[in-house]
Order: sequence, then C-alpha cells, then structure tokens
Amino acid sequence: MSRQQPRNQSQEQGYQKACELLHQCRTRVGFLASPSNNDNYRRIWSRDGVILSLAALLTDEPELVESARETLETLARHQGPHGEIPSNVDPAANRISYGGTTGRVDASLWFVIGCGEYWKATGDRPFIEKMVPVLEKIRFLLGAWEFNNRGLLYVPQAGDWADEYLHSGYVLYDQLLYLQALRTLRTVHQDLQKTVDHALQDRLARLKHLIQANYWLHDGDGIPDDVYHEILYKKGREAAPGCAGRYWMPFFSPTGYGYRFDSFANILVSLLDVADPAQSEAVDQFIEDITPQELALLPAFHPVIHPPDRDWKELQMTFSYTFKNKPYEYHNGGLWSMLTGFYVADLARRDKQPLAEKYLHGINQANALVCDGQKWCFPEFVHGKKLIAGGTHRQGWSAAAAIIGSQALQGKNLFRIDHD
Repeated sequence: MSRQQPRNQSQEQGYQKACELLHQCRTRVGFLASPSNNDNYRRIWSRDGVILSLAALLTDEPELVESARETLETLARHQGPHGEIPSNVDPAANRISYGGTTGRVDASLWFVIGCGEYWKATGDRPFIEKMVPVLEKIRFLLGAWEFNNRGLLYVPQAGDWADEYLHSGYVLYDQLLYLQALRTLRTVHQDLQKTVDHALQDRLARLKHLIQANYWLHDGDGIPDDVYHEILYKKGREAAPGCAGRYWMPFFSPTGYGYRFDSFANILVSLLDVADPAQSEAVDQFIEDITPQELALLPAFHPVIHPPDRDWKELQMTFSYTFKNKPYEYHNGGLWSMLTGFYVADLARRDKQPLAEKYLHGINQANALVCDGQKWCFPEFVHGKKLIAGGTHRQGWSAAAAIIGSQALQGKNLFRIDHD
C-alpha cells in the first residue's frame, strides 16, 4: 500500500464537494441514490447505497458512517421471502422493488459486502450479529442461483447494474461480487462461531479458480484446467482472437462468449486479487488505449454499439421505459466517475500513484461539470464523445468515486475483508 500523499488544491476541493453531496443524500433511513428531483433516484438503492456506504466508511465522519448502517438496516428490513435483498426501497411511498423485468442479482451481493465492510470498519458486533439470519438466507439463495451447482451464478438479462445492456449468463462482474460476498460470509462465520466452515472455504477456492480459468482467454491451442465448457471456451477464443491476453471476458452463456470490455469487471478482478500482476498490467494498457485524452474516465463498456452493428437491433429493444443506450451514452460507451473511482483504488493499492492521480483528476473534472448553470453537478455519466454531462445530476456514487479515489491515495483500503 502506498504511503499517505497530501492532497493538492484540486483534489481537496473535489473531496470536500463530494462529501457535501454525500451529506445531501442522507435520510433517516439511509442514503438516497441522489437528492435530485428524479423520483426514481430518491430511493434507497442496494447497489448505490452500498457504494456510497463504502465511501462513507472511508471518511470516518460519524453522520456518514451512521447513514451507512441505516442503509443496510433499511434493506434488511425489506428482505424478500426467499432471501432476496431489494433493488431499491422508496421510503416516502413505502414501496419495495426487487427489480424490473427481472430481479437484480447484484443487489444481494452488494448488501453482503456492505454488511461486512461496515462491521470491519466500525467493530459494531451487535449489528453483524443481528444480520446473521439475513445473511444466511442470502447464502442459501445464492447457492440456488447457481442452478446447476457448478460454482457460478447465472445472471438473467437486465439482472445487474448493466440493466439495459446486452449482458447475461455467467457474468464476470457478478462472479467477482459473489467471491467477495463469500469471503465476507466466511469471515463473519469464523469471527462469530470461532470455527472454519470447510464447505464454504472449498466453494470459495473453487469459485476463484473458475474465474481465473474461464474469463481470461489464452493464445494457442491449450485449454486451461477446469474450464466450464471446453467447446464454448474454444469457440470464444476463435470468435475474439484480438481479446486473448488483453483483458477479461465479460460473460459467457450457452450461446457463447461476450467480447466487449467490461470496465467494472476488469477493475474488480484486480482489486479483489484474482488477476496476477501481468494480467493487471495488460488491462492497464488496454484502459490507457481507450481512455479519452481530454478526460481520464472509463467507459462502462467498449467498443460502442452503433446502428450498423449486429447487436444494435437487440440493444434498441432492451429498455424499461425509454431507450437510453444511444452511442456514447449510459452503458453504451458513456464515461463513468463511479467506475473510475474503483480503478483509482486499485491503482493506488498497486503503488501506481501518478496513474491513480491522473484518473482521480478525471473524476473531479467530470464531477465539476456545469449543469443547468450550476458547477459541480456530479453527473451520472459523461458523453463518451462530446464530454458533456449526461443522466441524472447530483449522483451520489459519482461523489463516492471522488472520496474512494482520494482516500485510496491517502493509503486507505477500500475493502477490509481479507482476500486470502
């Protein structure tokens, strides 16, 4: 881990503005995704709420830490009958959603991770003891979501944060969250029960091995040990020869591999100590190649899907209310502060300070953009070509990105649960 680095004036301003927005997201029942007037965002979202909570825990500000606990308690109170954690809770209308056209697999995964991180950061033993029955129901549900009991979660279309993108099957992003959730469950069990859960330990080891074997395509004719499906792996390598050895594949399904670069997954695979150093270096180079020179922010996915492309027609059909994934917007090549914050955390822990500072500067540039005549609008994403603010303004997890990145450069670890 890097030594603590003093913040320059730009970093300090970005950090303070981000903390101010996190305070504006606070309610008596947890963090809103955004305090803006967009009703859909004035809710306690599991995914957004935990990411805001991870940032809050790094600040050591008592009010923000308290909101992290309240966020998790609100989500736990509305756990579904099978163990599922809500996608979001509307505290004003007392409405609970477990997803739109399908459920959200990552909602439960982020919740487990959030509970462990809050407990580790605060030492709040009564909290984690109260959460044990909630966590056990989630653990059972996650096992059921493997469907075939072969170690990987199966994620339906629109089943995670890429909810209107072409992304389904054995999605790498969700497997990585699953890995960290299982690590959290192992740590909770060992601390409270003072024993080792060998079945859980075996599941953890197998999952990590499955990720390493199935999502990094290797050049040549050899097949790694323990591939999920040998024919699928061979077909994936043949279909995307330019991807082998450059980055981790986003998903595979019964119909084959996806090949677009998934920034969140490629960040997490390094941040959670699954990638080896050479793999992380290759991904760094790929990110450098696709990052706009004018603004150091990561796209959600790359390359962009355009109207002539084979996938364009299907993408146009994938939305809940209105089509958002136009070229260079939202998941289709939009640039995200939130994702970049996790990348800064990974770069800092790998002692790549100059590169981490470059991307933190990009986050602060994006967060400071002007919207409706107001500077520091914290946009949801930035248009990948025009570099203008897009989506909902005053987005809490864009603020969380600045906090996560800044505190990582101060030497703080984003995740406290052991990765061994």
